[in-house]
Amino acid sequence: MTTEEDIIANRREKLAKWRASGSAYPSGFRRNHFSDELHRAFHDDDKDKLEIEKPLTAVAGRVMLRRVMGRASFITLEDMTGQIQCYIQRDSIGEEEYEEFKSVWDIGDIVGVTGYVMRTNKGELSVHASRIELLNKTLRPLPEKFHGLADQELKYRRRYLDLLMNNRSKQVFSTRAKVITGIREFFDSRGFLEVETPMMHLIPGGASARPFTTHHNALDLDLYLRVAPELFLKRLVVGGLERVYEINRNFRNEGLSTRHNPEFTMLEFYLAFADFNDLIQLTWELLIGLVNQITGSGKIVYQGEEIVFGEQPDCMTMLEAISKYSKADDHVVRDRKKLAGFLDSKGFEIKDEWGLGKLQTELFEYDVEKQLVQPTFVTHYPVEVSPLSRRNDQDYEVSDRFELFVAGREIANGFSELNDPEDQAERFHAQVKNKDSGDFEAMHFDVDYVTALEYGLPPTAGEGIGIDRLVMLLTDSPSIRDVLLFPLMKPTVDNE
Repeated sequence: MTTEEDIIANRREKLAKWRASGSAYPSGFRRNHFSDELHRAFHDDDKDKLEIEKPLTAVAGRVMLRRVMGRASFITLEDMTGQIQCYIQRDSIGEEEYEEFKSVWDIGDIVGVTGYVMRTNKGELSVHASRIELLNKTLRPLPEKFHGLADQELKYRRRYLDLLMNNRSKQVFSTRAKVITGIREFFDSRGFLEVETPMMHLIPGGASARPFTTHHNALDLDLYLRVAPELFLKRLVVGGLERVYEINRNFRNEGLSTRHNPEFTMLEFYLAFADFNDLIQLTWELLIGLVNQITGSGKIVYQGEEIVFGEQPDCMTMLEAISKYSKADDHVVRDRKKLAGFLDSKGFEIKDEWGLGKLQTELFEYDVEKQLVQPTFVTHYPVEVSPLSRRNDQDYEVSDRFELFVAGREIANGFSELNDPEDQAERFHAQVKNKDSGDFEAMHFDVDYVTALEYGLPPTAGEGIGIDRLVMLLTDSPSIRDVLLFPLMKPTVDNE
């Protein structure tokens, strides 16, 4: 039985022979067509027409199929756009080149083919080779049925193999690129300015999350990787940039799961002279546009569940959602002592400093989120868990904040921004107190941000949308690792 080690040894022998010829690893070949360009351009041309016109072309890619015969053979080349068959005939390329093709080339090698476009007797569009060139002699064999491997982690660890062998993965990342392009077009068309803010912060802020730390040697200064760009973006609004957005990378020192990766991509945007209700409508317009662009309809299917993006979204307050979906009675939900007892019975570790709003949020996340399958905007979160949100005018204990849930997971978080500098300072003090009590996700006190608010932040609404989770929905991907080209993985013995 031939082992992988035997195959590699054989290919190394072929590589040595190629090196000895003096032509190893050339860089001068230039293609002038991708495979999909040829299929589009000659889709309607029959065999006779192509035989008369003999349109010239040069293609390049990886050998994915190889049928070697006596005086003529076929290979299938794959490039980033698809596949094209090539017809290699001894009399057309010369006996020496043909023998080298037969003895040295393998599936997986990267090659260039120059010739003319033709159709075979079976009608398949092909390139009749007049010249062939080996560009890279691969040493390792491609997996034969990579998409069927039981070890899913191998796809994540060796994404290059996944992309080579699994067209589904290529489609996922093509869709991801379309989503990001669509987001940019949406905001650019509405007068937003795309900006870039720092990824290393003196003070971590903008989200309740545990940060990563690093150190700047020249300044002998500890820094934090960005958990969110929020406070910098709102500084820009103070500076008069009234509509800004950033497609940003954030870093949060948290666990790995199907929904979480420590490094992830977010869209954050801010709109002056608006409130959270304006954001709900704007978000819905964005999502409907993206869903229609990707699927061609207002529906998606996620993990077997049809999800409909209708004309108007469903909205309810957090307490309404708890009342509708939770097993806890309403009188329990509105009483701190009773709610603490209820959560304690479910195994929660209740902290003495938690108020009623924090407990309600814990209950919501535990009992309600997973049931919000159809798109639902949940509004009026407790101020206690919304340190950067504006208080509601009718109920001082809740904020003008919402989160959007689809398929049981949070997709977006937005709110009317707190622009009262004294209120913001008080909430920062409360966050610092929580941090001193052991809450690693609590925020620091950002003096400069409070100073910026003292110069005046106009009435503003801001929002963050998790692009990775959005792409999961639009590609029916069960894990966040499926939509990240290189997700963080625990090291194996080989790469530690």
